[in-house]
Amino acid sequence: MVLNQVMVIDGGFATQLTVHVGTSVDGDPLWSARFNSTNPSAIVKTHLDFLQAGADAIITNTYQASVEGYMKHLELDEEQSIELIKSTVRLAQLARNKFLAEANPAPKEVPWIVASIGPYGAHLHDGSEYTGEYAEKVDADVIKKWHRVRIEAVVEAGVDGFAIETIPCRLEAEALIELMAEEYPEVKYWLAFQCKDGESIAHGENFADTCREIWTKAKECSNIVAIGTNCVNPRIVTPLFKAVNASYPDDQKLPLVVYPNSGETYTVEGGWEGKEDCTPLEGYVAEWITLGAKIIGGCCRTYARDIERIKKHVENL
Repeated sequence: MVLNQVMVIDGGFATQLTVHVGTSVDGDPLWSARFNSTNPSAIVKTHLDFLQAGADAIITNTYQASVEGYMKHLELDEEQSIELIKSTVRLAQLARNKFLAEANPAPKEVPWIVASIGPYGAHLHDGSEYTGEYAEKVDADVIKKWHRVRIEAVVEAGVDGFAIETIPCRLEAEALIELMAEEYPEVKYWLAFQCKDGESIAHGENFADTCREIWTKAKECSNIVAIGTNCVNPRIVTPLFKAVNASYPDDQKLPLVVYPNSGETYTVEGGWEGKEDCTPLEGYVAEWITLGAKIIGGCCRTYARDIERIKKHVENL
């Protein structure tokens, strides 16, 4: 996983999945991860949508997949839960194989399969992945132990790297880079924070300072390829990235990753609102690349059609 040019990744998996399952998954404690068991063909079709749209990498549908969640909400045992996580990686592999067999012309590079490693808070189903409040309640060892089971499963299933994503607090970021350095030093990954505004990550730590300090620690092992943010309003990305890179010469700029949501806001009462006020993501791409973005895609409320437009925009640049 070497970033010599801008990589376009996929978009909001749960969003695109609705095209095939016909219903929103918002509010489900397993979110889109339920369909890994109940409708695996829809998982394959969703990955294919993004590959056909031009994505250079697809992210496995494992963000909300956990042993605890599957045992509680699908009534599986621990072994069955781990096997379901592994089989989810195999669904991405199946989609990539199908895409490569049918693509005409064939892509210049084989798309990557990147395992989604969502935050500790995701399995709590209490919104804490957007606040990081559990940083005051659990320590780094608890977080490492929880992540280790999923990480081991996706490594055994075979992936090209990790998307450590929507991380809301510095405690969890540091725990994860330590885990990667100590136990998975050969696995490439990027780390993306959840942010609450154009200055701070969700738990309140300064974004630019955190990125610089985490990057310095992670580069001692050299398997981190980018750092940045995901599932945030695209309007706050530019100030976040300027704070990280604008005052540095090109050779000292950090390689950044960004895959924001559409810019809509979500409320429990009204669902997603404000689409009419959103700027298409491709409108931000040129500026983000200037600021050091090397990996660009979409998150919640972004579809395959959005990735297709981002890809064309990047190619035109």
